[in-house]
Amino acid sequence: MSESEFELDMDELSSAEDFLEYFEIEYDPSVVHVNRLHILQRFHDYLDDISAMPESDDEKYQLYAGMLNSAYSDFVESDALTEKVFKVFHMHEPVTVSVPLMDLSQQVNGLAPKV
Repeated sequence: MSESEFELDMDELSSAEDFLEYFEIEYDPSVVHVNRLHILQRFHDYLDDISAMPESDDEKYQLYAGMLNSAYSDFVESDALTEKVFKVFHMHEPVTVSVPLMDLSQQVNGLAPKV
């Protein structure tokens, strides 16, 4: 199965600015500069939620443009810390690790020079 023109165009895009320009979405470079990875990840997440992809390139273009515009708008009106796109923002409290003092003293005794 050969790729459509839309799919070939998509393969050529690499930066957030490339995507925004391809889909003719006006953007503030300062918003994109700070949130580029978050915008692209949110765009990807929105596309993953689509159950049935349209057949035609025009319909795909319109769908993708809408999803990207939504992803970009999320970060115009909010910020990365609030939106929590990446897994690291969903991690719970820091993990507490305990090491028994006896284990540490045994390791220190093993390293100490014998007199």
